[in-house]
Amino acid sequence: MKVTVSAFVHPTESIESVERAIKNIFPDALLRLEKGEKNKLVGTASLQRLQELLRRQKIRDTARMELLNSKVGDKIEFVLNKQVAYVGKVNFGEDSLGGICVSIEAEDVEKLIDWLVSKTEDKR
Repeated sequence: MKVTVSAFVHPTESIESVERAIKNIFPDALLRLEKGEKNKLVGTASLQRLQELLRRQKIRDTARMELLNSKVGDKIEFVLNKQVAYVGKVNFGEDSLGGICVSIEAEDVEKLIDWLVSKTEDKR
């Protein structure tokens, strides 16, 4: 499995704040700064903290739907809200400054999704 995370660093943002947003969700991310017309932090990470946050926030069903809708072949690509990540929470989608792009390649995407966001039980 390969997990890649990236986020643009806009002129109104500090590199440190964007790095903090990413590391709040992916604390072991190994990031490098790609300088260009737009600076961008890019790196690899694991999914343990993301899995923990999805369970703690009780948004596994929503996350499961997002991940299944983001699946293409052996890859899942989605965006996390950068401002929400800055405070250590998970929210799918971009904000006014863009988002944290996450790309996951895995041999068995369905199994990965099951591990990351197991379905909540029906409590009827």
